[in-house]
Amino acid sequence: MGDYENFIQQIKSKTSIDLSLYKEGQMKRRLTSLRDKRGYKSFSNYFSAMINDQTLFDEFLQRMTINVSEFFRNPKRWEVLEKDILPRLLENKTGKLKVWSAACSTGEEPYTITMLLRKYLDYIHMDILASDLDQVILERAKIGLYGERALKDVPPGYVQKYFEKENAGFKVLEELKRPIRFKQHDLLSSSFETGFDLIVCRNVMIYFTEEAKEQLYMKFCQALKPGGVLFVGSTEQIFHPHKYGLESEETFFYRKMD
Repeated sequence: MGDYENFIQQIKSKTSIDLSLYKEGQMKRRLTSLRDKRGYKSFSNYFSAMINDQTLFDEFLQRMTINVSEFFRNPKRWEVLEKDILPRLLENKTGKLKVWSAACSTGEEPYTITMLLRKYLDYIHMDILASDLDQVILERAKIGLYGERALKDVPPGYVQKYFEKENAGFKVLEELKRPIRFKQHDLLSSSFETGFDLIVCRNVMIYFTEEAKEQLYMKFCQALKPGGVLFVGSTEQIFHPHKYGLESEETFFYRKMD
């Protein structure tokens, strides 16, 4: 067995993270670069160092996850969610609207969702799960402090309404955090909650193998209520949604069939 293949098995044994479900070329390049940067000649030596050094292990997790995020990323898609998808989901709605921001990275996405929902709902009528594999990134998300660049697509008036300016950047108001539950979660191995009206999982599945994507589409469908919606990234179109119990509602929005 090769050095990298053995590393994959060791990581799975220690963490239940299955690196073989990620596209190998991209993942291997990313981790080789990090390993070399830290001065290790083999993945075997790198793994031995990681299990004895929490800082090194946290750095590995951050590198293998994709932490690129902005508020209202691809704004036109969020306009479709606001104007076409949410009104249907909220029609005749009783109880809380349950939403999942899957692989939420540093938190821009769940806060974006909360800002949009606030146009329709009080915070007490929202239940937003924000999950990510990386606990360190989740801690940053909970703090909610961002540089100006992350806010470039935030609609006019929202910055003044939902952020307070600090020396280090812009911090989301505490009220915006109220309906959000931050949770560590591995999309590929953790169990899924159910009963979601909306699942947002964008710009993540492009890093997975076709087999892993198919498993995820099935699990997302099972996690949605009938009529619930899966919102994916602008490079992640699902070509045969009916295979997974879904149908296209708008571009990059898939409705669970009744």
